[in-house]
Amino acid sequence: MTLVMGIVNVTPDSFSDGGRFLDPDVAIAHARALHAQGADLLDVGGESTRPGAERVAPRIEQQRVLPVVEALASEGLYVSVDTMNATTARAAVALGARLVNDVSGGLADPEMLAAVAESGAEIALGHWRGPSAEMYARAEYGDVVAEVLAELHERVDAAEAAGIPRSRVVVDPGIGFGKRGDQNWQVLRALPRVAGLGCRVLVGASRKRFLAETIGADADLVRRDLATAVTSALADRAGAWAVRVHDVPTTRDALAVARAWEA
Repeated sequence: MTLVMGIVNVTPDSFSDGGRFLDPDVAIAHARALHAQGADLLDVGGESTRPGAERVAPRIEQQRVLPVVEALASEGLYVSVDTMNATTARAAVALGARLVNDVSGGLADPEMLAAVAESGAEIALGHWRGPSAEMYARAEYGDVVAEVLAELHERVDAAEAAGIPRSRVVVDPGIGFGKRGDQNWQVLRALPRVAGLGCRVLVGASRKRFLAETIGADADLVRRDLATAVTSALADRAGAWAVRVHDVPTTRDALAVARAWEA
């Protein structure tokens, strides 16, 4: 059964909700609400990875996320920390985070894989071709599915070499990261092949540009959330371990309907 990961952006500049949850108390309340709505795990991030975003110093990132991680983990919730920094990952795991969600797949910080190996935490390795400020310049593929699979395989091998067994590894095909338009759909259609890497699969398509391009470039968040929910239901059918979403109730409803249809 696919899990629902609720997004908790403790940032001033995330593309759809930047600034709304920058205050830690507001972010904690939002995360609790997502959990009450059916989120199985909560992904807390302090650095935007929207297209064009600039990197944030680890000190600032930690000021944003650590109070939120600590509060949620102390309540027994399954907390993930969305970070590309090894120092932030170590600190968050020490406070109770169970999963490190690194969209760079351990490439942004050469210390990341060793840090996670030592911590005993799980890690989600994203497919990544460079920082957000330049990722679309690197969206050139001969065969996008084959190349994504090969590059993810390299990251899984690197994690194993660092001492992280596959049982602790999740792979994320990096929807929207270094991929344009139909490249994302090609990768989503190939999710069973991604699962063939032998790891759990995380899909993060929520509210992303390629969905708006599909349903109408001017699509508001309500329409993007509906498109996200449909994508989540299809990801469930394709064997995804979890889907990362902003709007938990709509995705929960879509999953329930799809499962009732197939019962």
